[in-house]
Amino acid sequence: MQTNKLTRFGIPLLGALAFLLLWELATDIGAVRPIILPSPSSIFRELASEPAWFAEQAVFTLGVTLLGFCVAVVVGVAFAIAIVEWPLLDRLLFPLFIGLNSVPKVAIAPLFIIWFGTGAEPKIAIAALIAVFAIVIDTALGLHSVPPDQLDLAKVLRGSRLKVLLRIKMYCALPHIFAGFKVALSLSLVGAIVGEFVSSQKGLGFAILTAQGSFDTPRVFAAIFILSILGVVLIGALDMIERVALPWHASQRKAAGH
Repeated sequence: MQTNKLTRFGIPLLGALAFLLLWELATDIGAVRPIILPSPSSIFRELASEPAWFAEQAVFTLGVTLLGFCVAVVVGVAFAIAIVEWPLLDRLLFPLFIGLNSVPKVAIAPLFIIWFGTGAEPKIAIAALIAVFAIVIDTALGLHSVPPDQLDLAKVLRGSRLKVLLRIKMYCALPHIFAGFKVALSLSLVGAIVGEFVSSQKGLGFAILTAQGSFDTPRVFAAIFILSILGVVLIGALDMIERVALPWHASQRKAAGH
């Protein structure tokens, strides 16, 4: 078990350190101009110069991301259940849903500013809108993937429609649902940044936008570095939740080395 943990976390960390070392060497020998690609040491100095300010921006972006993700989970799972349980709704609403998803979210973002103002609400709405499609697709796929013999057994035992949905279909769909959650969580972070680009006075997207205007490349990369850390931490936390919720699934047994 200890060897598995060392392999799982040690190798990626070693790879990241090697990448940063090569990056530092490339900037030190002048292979890349600092205004185009600053060195890792200058990025870390930028982070160390105003840690409280960067932390404040990161907390705002994290809050928008998580709220947008939660909205996407509620709406996405409910919509997927509706179109699977009632085929008429599938034929009526799913084409509209596909059409809405096909519209670039950057084009819709100004409308959210008009509708919800310039606070956190439009950014949450954009994050949820970008993330919801992945949840709907994966949840619907999971609900359709229930073995027919289990449904036949439920009918023989006269299980109600609600019980079949909650105890059989949702249970079988959980691996697909968590796969959709992971994609949606990353997309929520993207949506939060898109919303901050459009209109914001706070957040990592705002930090990138203001730094780009003054050609402050180290600050841009510092914000991007924090975003990458947030993404890794969020997906890692969701992966831990999945391990607790789905210890029976084959992917978890394989990850545990069984």
